[in-house]
Amino acid sequence: MTDLRIGVLGFGLRGSIARTAHRPGRGSAVTAVADPDPRARADAAAAFPGAHVTAGHRAVIEDPEVDAVLVLTPDHTHADLACRALVARKPVFVEKPLDICVDRCDELLRTAREKGTRLYVGHNMRHMPVVRTMRALIAAGEIGRVRTVWVRHFVGYGGDWYFKDWHAERRYTTGLLLQKAAHDIDVLHWLAGAYTDDVQAMGDLMVYGDNPHRRVPGEPKGEDWYTEEGHWPPHTQRGLNPVIDVEDVSLLNLRLANGVLAAYQQCHFSPDYWRNYTVIGDAGRLENFGDGPGAQVRVWNTRRSGYRAEPDASHTVPDAAAAGGHGGADPLLIDEFLRFVRHGGATDTSPVAARMAVAVGCLATESLRAGGTPRRVPPLDPELAAYFDRGQRPAEHR
Repeated sequence: MTDLRIGVLGFGLRGSIARTAHRPGRGSAVTAVADPDPRARADAAAAFPGAHVTAGHRAVIEDPEVDAVLVLTPDHTHADLACRALVARKPVFVEKPLDICVDRCDELLRTAREKGTRLYVGHNMRHMPVVRTMRALIAAGEIGRVRTVWVRHFVGYGGDWYFKDWHAERRYTTGLLLQKAAHDIDVLHWLAGAYTDDVQAMGDLMVYGDNPHRRVPGEPKGEDWYTEEGHWPPHTQRGLNPVIDVEDVSLLNLRLANGVLAAYQQCHFSPDYWRNYTVIGDAGRLENFGDGPGAQVRVWNTRRSGYRAEPDASHTVPDAAAAGGHGGADPLLIDEFLRFVRHGGATDTSPVAARMAVAVGCLATESLRAGGTPRRVPPLDPELAAYFDRGQRPAEHR
């Protein structure tokens, strides 16, 4: 099998996706990388010997020797760069979120349909074993019909990951209720079986906004910007982004189109890092305990009782962490993308679902900043939704 030649736009924090896609002699190889940062270009040259490394994205998008493009740049550039690649007839992988505003997401989907070029979105949590285990148990009827979903996300390294660079600025992210929550909102929709109609949110910048230890504009992040052991408690953080205008805690309520009620909570100054999904049906409930090696999904569904630490059933999640990033999800994500580029067909990730996750994040952020006033999530054009539901094939090819 001839290797697909992969072009990469952006080789920063999500460069691991590009490394995962580099499989010379096994189906794909990174042959071109663009990044404006000299350090990123040096890293790319070392990671992909022989690849063309450049500062400008056009050299990669317009390269006739590139078969498909990975867009791994900061969020606010996703739709624009992906549209450029689609116009150049290059199948595109877009790292989540699809973009930071609904209009640009819709323009991206319209461009994919108009050009007939394949668009894939990197919502890797759909490939995480813990999520797939929960979804399989729900599909098997273990908790009856899903009626409510509660998600709590404790971002223990939030000060390192989200308040020392562009993530801390609204103009680049809209807010962390979009940027960080896009994965969780997508998983929530997938588990509940519907998209959100109505949102209401509250939040605040409670901790990092008062920290005066900021870098001066233009000063790069320090080499010690991230550490597992240090930078605790949060007020000891140093070298924060010069501008911080996104919330570090948020609470979101949702009503889905099928009547399911859901809640999502996110905190960036907790001492631990983990996410917990609790899914309650009309005949039981389940929740995850961990999402990496040794994680379990526990089910309570045989009887009523007082508090019971022991579930009625406990399902150990397959350990795929050794196979790659995000609990083994990243290699599976790339496997699906490469297969989609070559052959098309259905995929577990969905541009429509990705757009809906962004729409929820955007409207929730509007609600949060308007004192919690409820917002209605704008639906996607039905014709666009139908096109992607058909696996990105014209109507006559149903």
